Amino acid sequence: MSISIDGPDFVALQVRDVEAAAEFCEKHLGLRRTPASPPGAVVFDTKPCPMAVREPLPGTDLDSGRPGLGVALWFSTPDAQALHDKLTADGVTVLTPLADSPFGPFFSFVGPEGYVLTAHGA
Repeated sequence: MSISIDGPDFVALQVRDVEAAAEFCEKHLGLRRTPASPPGAVVFDTKPCPMAVREPLPGTDLDSGRPGLGVALWFSTPDAQALHDKLTADGVTVLTPLADSPFGPFFSFVGPEGYVLTAHGA
């Protein structure tokens, strides 16, 4: 019998200030909180899997380097250009210009606490 995993079914960004990170996600990305979250976390109603911002797990040193170094976290959006324009107008740092890819138009920006996030059009 072979044992395997199905794929990601939950994503969490470990942050120092959970409420500030949650507010960033709500204000700039339009995410909505779920009705209930575990202590020390805010869970959002995202698809295909939920995403959260949470307090760091034991042994996590957020000061040892850039958050999420080596992990690429992509979000889908129905309109990458509109999101790009909104984030730019909101003063969010956009790291890469909007460009075409096999996944549709995409760009990367600085999210909560320095995480690099990428958005792509559907």
